[in-house]
Amino acid sequence: MTSSEQAIRVLVVEDDPVAADAHVLYVGRVPGFVAVGKAHSGTEARRVLERTPVDLLLLDLHLPDVHGLQLARSLRTAGHHADVIAVTSARDLAVVREGVSLGVVQYVLKPFTFATLRDRLVRYAEFHAAVGEASGQDEVDRALAALRAPGPAALPKGLSAPTLERVTGALRDSAEGLTAAGVAESVGISRITARRYLEHLVDAGRAARRPQYGTVGRPELQYRWVTGQ
Repeated sequence: MTSSEQAIRVLVVEDDPVAADAHVLYVGRVPGFVAVGKAHSGTEARRVLERTPVDLLLLDLHLPDVHGLQLARSLRTAGHHADVIAVTSARDLAVVREGVSLGVVQYVLKPFTFATLRDRLVRYAEFHAAVGEASGQDEVDRALAALRAPGPAALPKGLSAPTLERVTGALRDSAEGLTAAGVAESVGISRITARRYLEHLVDAGRAARRPQYGTVGRPELQYRWVTGQ
């Protein structure tokens, strides 16, 4: 499957321009998918959908003009039937579960890597093909079960999604970056624990580290958020 006519057509809806560009690149790296556009708000998404056929929305829930699920609801009302992979944070998971009727078929928990998104897209492609060929309820049920099997990407042992979200927020809010000690103080965890979460973000490509040289002793590592990586 190589042509855009055969590929699953994806619209990336993400308010951060750098992240949107990265997500478009991610989609383009998965065989069988093509990014047909990007939008930075609900209003832009509606405009794209009026002129471009779309099979799947990669939809960030926190847009500047509307919540992602409100956008999905309004699109359903307007007759758009694209499925949705929600890009979300840990605190939104209960909301996402309520969005199944709006076409939310999968979710990706921030921060995510290319490998995580690729897994979601591959499973969606299997679901899409299976439902299209299904001849009975049992086959539809099996397709749905395969689609929902993975849940959110597993974190390394000992890390939790809510704490990761707080560490991520602290790092994103700091223009100059933070040390493990700074994150520990901001989030209310130990320095060792903070370093584990920060190193996880570095491994995922969402943060960078560099030595910070002081006047006494060894240099301390400073961590900086890398937007859209």
